[in-house]
Amino acid sequence: MSIFNLFTLMGGLALFLYGMNLMGESLEQQAGGKLQVILSKLSDNPLKGFLLGLGVTAVIQSSSATTVMVVGFVNSGIMQLHQAVGIIMGSNVGTTVTSWLLSLTGIQGDSFWVKMLKPSSFGPILAFAGIILAMFCKSSKKKGVGNILLGFFILMTGMEFMSSSMKPLADMPWFSSLFLHFSNPILGVLAGAALTAIIQSSSASVGILQALALTGSVTYGSAIPIIMGQNIGTCVTAMISSVGASKNAKRAAFVHLYFNVIGVVLFLTAFYSLNALLHFEIIHDTVSVMGIAVIHSTFNVITTLVLLPFNRVLEKLAILTVPDGTSKDAAAPLLDKRLLGTPAVATSRAHQCTVDMAQLAQSGLLKAMSLVHIWNDQVSDEVVEQEAQVDHYEDALGTYLVQLSGLPLTVDDNRTVNTLLYSLSDLERISDHSLNLRKSALEVRDKQVTFSHQALEDLNLVEWAVQDIVNLTVQAFANQDNNAARQVEPLEQVIDEIVHQVRSRHVERLQNGQCSITNGFILADLLTCYERVADHCSNVAVAMIEVAHDSFDTHEYLQGVKADREGLDRMMDQYRKRYGLAQA
Repeated sequence: MSIFNLFTLMGGLALFLYGMNLMGESLEQQAGGKLQVILSKLSDNPLKGFLLGLGVTAVIQSSSATTVMVVGFVNSGIMQLHQAVGIIMGSNVGTTVTSWLLSLTGIQGDSFWVKMLKPSSFGPILAFAGIILAMFCKSSKKKGVGNILLGFFILMTGMEFMSSSMKPLADMPWFSSLFLHFSNPILGVLAGAALTAIIQSSSASVGILQALALTGSVTYGSAIPIIMGQNIGTCVTAMISSVGASKNAKRAAFVHLYFNVIGVVLFLTAFYSLNALLHFEIIHDTVSVMGIAVIHSTFNVITTLVLLPFNRVLEKLAILTVPDGTSKDAAAPLLDKRLLGTPAVATSRAHQCTVDMAQLAQSGLLKAMSLVHIWNDQVSDEVVEQEAQVDHYEDALGTYLVQLSGLPLTVDDNRTVNTLLYSLSDLERISDHSLNLRKSALEVRDKQVTFSHQALEDLNLVEWAVQDIVNLTVQAFANQDNNAARQVEPLEQVIDEIVHQVRSRHVERLQNGQCSITNGFILADLLTCYERVADHCSNVAVAMIEVAHDSFDTHEYLQGVKADREGLDRMMDQYRKRYGLAQA
């Protein structure tokens, strides 16, 4: 083997790893936030969890990524440990899909259809289609499909480079002797585990073994323990990601480790015990690329069949390894940084957290409104507590979204992140106004203020409209519904009209001596607070609509709304009718 073969090997390995990374990232982006929905909303059925883990891993081509996501979900408290066990088992089976794709390189035959099954034949076609989609299509989904095709072609090209560069090794005695040593189960397992731990991907390490198999120097006796070791080595990624995580997150990583270690011990014990009795001749035969895929799949399927009924045992074993102890576990973080490794999932999680923040702000505002009419110490404390929680959400989300915005995102995910960044401060300000309302309510209680019947009716009307605009905004934001968001600005303008009319009637009551100055000050503070809440709702809606059009100019949007007088007046008249105002 010359130095030039070594250069080719290095280049092939680089292409192989880059292609696998490109294909995996593109598949993740295409799957988008659906991954979080699929993985986090589970029943207690371990079989369902297994199937979901299998499906997600088959899609994103990485059991390590799936397991790290699971650790992040458990750490964030959105998934229970017993739910994670089935998913982890499924991810081990799902990762075998890659080895079957790579096994196509070993297909032999002279017929046209057999040749077309070889990546060297259909790969260039995929690459050509991929580059057209990636370079000339405007749709982010089509560009993503193009990157998947390009990643697959680069992956296969790297595989061919590696196999061609290693062919001279077949004639070197030391190379054959090396794999003879790996037929020792302990050495083989250690070698496979070390290789996988270094490159952080069992799919990639199995692919490298398949490339070595093309030299004709790797026997089944050497390949089996190496593949077993590769399954153990893939646990390193999850173990590293669990450092600093909650106890349950660490337990999820240990479930992954114990599943593979126990599986390897059982499989090798059974295999070599049977070999001692039956003397399998296949051990000395040269393993094919497809043979490695068969071994890889067989091991993971059998291990799952054996251990899936004992999922609770694995859970208890992990709990024994990471006991509760006397120290209190840290509170679950709102957003786990481990999810940043899968930007599409991190984006979905950030959106859900922002929705939670919006609903907290909404809840606190409604409770503060009730205090104006009937004071309640417990409700007052809840308003203060929820406002503090909203502040915590804002701090955590602000930092997380800045980190997320620096990652490779799809066009849709980038728009989501921008919308969240633009909306955070307005949602937090809505929550701040709950404290302002509480302060006014406290003044009403302490000064024993009693509003007139007309003032109460006016106040109830404003509160009705404000509750409507907050509900409409939060629902539109949660559902990412831009059509609903377009209804917010007309309602905000009607609220301005209502507030103006209420203020005018208040001035008349002052002039007629029907209202005191003290009552007037409190009513004015309440009206100002409600008017500003409506303004912040309008800002959130504008952010949603403008970011969807790849721009953010509030003034330009509002000018456009006002320019469409017919449409604006029609919607405003509907609101005026709802609140009993005279139509313009």
